[in-house]
Amino acid sequence: MNYISDVLYWISTGLLVPVVVLLIFLFVRSLLLIGSFFGQYLAIRKTENVLRKEMESLTPESFPGLAERLPVNTGSLVIKYMKKMCEVQHSPAHVQRLLGDYEIMADKDLSVSKTLSKMGPMLGLMGTLIPMGPALVGLSTGDIASMAYNMQVAFATTVVGLFSAAIGFVTQQVKQRWYLQDMTNLEFVAEFMKERK
Repeated sequence: MNYISDVLYWISTGLLVPVVVLLIFLFVRSLLLIGSFFGQYLAIRKTENVLRKEMESLTPESFPGLAERLPVNTGSLVIKYMKKMCEVQHSPAHVQRLLGDYEIMADKDLSVSKTLSKMGPMLGLMGTLIPMGPALVGLSTGDIASMAYNMQVAFATTVVGLFSAAIGFVTQQVKQRWYLQDMTNLEFVAEFMKERK
């Protein structure tokens, strides 16, 4: 039984370095996510009012010039797909394909936030529990310096994991609302195209 316990101990302590490396990667990725999130926010602020006015005032007479009235070079995904839908408005199959493509792109963008919000706590907990074994061994042998170092690693990995998860969770919640609103606008335009026929 001692042999099995020793093997498990070696495996768990061997996982510490990969866990710490992955946590550093998640931390860097969460900082990059904050930057891209801020860029998306600025793009949405630029186009939100224009898009809302266009959707509220859209009529069969004003529809043909919709693509020209939309903002250019905004970096907004919904504007890009709305313009594509206007180009293929006479083909319902192409319009439905564009709606599906938009959902895939939105899900792809959300995947980073989802990964951070799920992997951050997992890796943080692993990074907390793995050094606790050596810390307890250090405590039992009177090696306070070793115990203090391992406890420091345990707390640091917890904080980094929770920070990454918090960034992922917040960005996921906000982005889901953005994409839901954009999908509503795209579906409205698609239905409007059907009504005009």
